[in-house]
Amino acid sequence: MAESLFTKILVPVDFSPCSEEAFRVALALAKTFQAELLLLHVIDTSALATFNQLGLLAVPSDAQGQKRRLRHHARLNVRQLLESESTKGVTVTRMVLEGGPFVEIAKTARMEKVDLVVMGSYGGRSGNVDKIFFGSTAEKVVRTAGCPVLTVPLPPKPKRQLENTLKGRCA
Repeated sequence: MAESLFTKILVPVDFSPCSEEAFRVALALAKTFQAELLLLHVIDTSALATFNQLGLLAVPSDAQGQKRRLRHHARLNVRQLLESESTKGVTVTRMVLEGGPFVEIAKTARMEKVDLVVMGSYGGRSGNVDKIFFGSTAEKVVRTAGCPVLTVPLPPKPKRQLENTLKGRCA
């Protein structure tokens, strides 16, 4: 029997619609290649620190409480993703890490010896200044992961849904 092309697939998620689409694609690939799926969420501690310095979230003394709440929120969202019927028959390992997203994704890809990273082409924090000057998380992972990276855009809206959206804006 021929060796499978992919045996371990990493799918980082930030729970944005684009990362949920990447999760759907990664599941399909895992089923096709009978591969193990690593589901990773990274709590962006650098963004958390910046928000705290600006006073946008809470007092810095509550940083541990914030991380605990974010970790709990991540676990709930991961559980919700895994409750879908489409996960049946796929071995999924869940991981929640803290740090810089692209660093943790690339490090996990190397340490876990994954064959493929499947991720959304853009995430939930679009339009931030860091992205303008330094590139998106997906771009950085493509450059540093050490394995193939499949970036998944949002699927195009069905024509009827797009027409209804346009009618609502023009009315």
